[in-house]
Amino acid sequence: MDADIKKRLLSPSKATKQERRGKTVTFITAAFIIVLTFAIIVFIANLGLRTFYKDNVNIWEFLTGTAWNPGEVDSHGHPIAGAAPMIVTSILVTLLSAVIATPFALAIGVYMTEYASKRQRQILRPMIELFTGIPSVVYGFLGLTILVPLMRNTFGGTGFGILPAILVLFFMILPTITSMTVDALKAVPVSFRQAALALGATKWQSIYKIVFRAALPGIFTAIIFGMSRAFGEALAVQMVIGNSILMPENLVSPTSTLTSQLTSQIGNTIMGSVQNDALWSLALILLLMSLFFNVLVRFITKKGKMNGR
Repeated sequence: MDADIKKRLLSPSKATKQERRGKTVTFITAAFIIVLTFAIIVFIANLGLRTFYKDNVNIWEFLTGTAWNPGEVDSHGHPIAGAAPMIVTSILVTLLSAVIATPFALAIGVYMTEYASKRQRQILRPMIELFTGIPSVVYGFLGLTILVPLMRNTFGGTGFGILPAILVLFFMILPTITSMTVDALKAVPVSFRQAALALGATKWQSIYKIVFRAALPGIFTAIIFGMSRAFGEALAVQMVIGNSILMPENLVSPTSTLTSQLTSQIGNTIMGSVQNDALWSLALILLLMSLFFNVLVRFITKKGKMNGR
């Protein structure tokens, strides 16, 4: 008996071998994802920086200039590549769509977690998640056929501009922010609500002063994820914004975002040309903004866990 036990302890069992194989497979997969991510960053950075060290475009002028025509040169012989209109428009569209979507998402989230019955939640949750699966081209087509004519008849002009892009993005990011807000509110322990009610607080006071504050890191994360999707959206925005590289004068003047310019022009340039390098620089800005959003999400999540302790 003792010999059998000793033999089993010394020789690896079949389960141990399977565990080692499983660890090896997961390690290889994780390493592949890390290498792939770094490869994408290096690839885009290498192409995006060529505008500055190969084509002699000043970084400050690239970020603040308002004229975009990389195929032409200025009086100093430098390509005319000013990305400020696209950067400003991308930020405006992202911020304004998030500002509009957040109150709606919070209201729906509170209703689903605090007031709705089980039957109502079973109906609302699939409906909200259904919107996240709709292709962006459908949103863009609806915006092109409904919002653009509405803006044209209401405000005049062509109907293209920041406002229809904001409204399209509002419908696109609302399900994302709502779903994550619901998860954040549901994660707050029931004991928090019960304690507030036991102390004499009304239901709304317990939601506003206790539940909201406890779920704040998760709500901020939901908003940032929504902003990240809005900032990187291309096709739907391209269909309703007008694609004119002009500094936006108002909400109904045609303009362009980083993504809409990339998707509309990247196929019309030759690899290695100044125009192509300038577009890759726009892609690099998008990548840096995506990294910024991800770092911000991790910071807020970490801060929330520390406050929770």
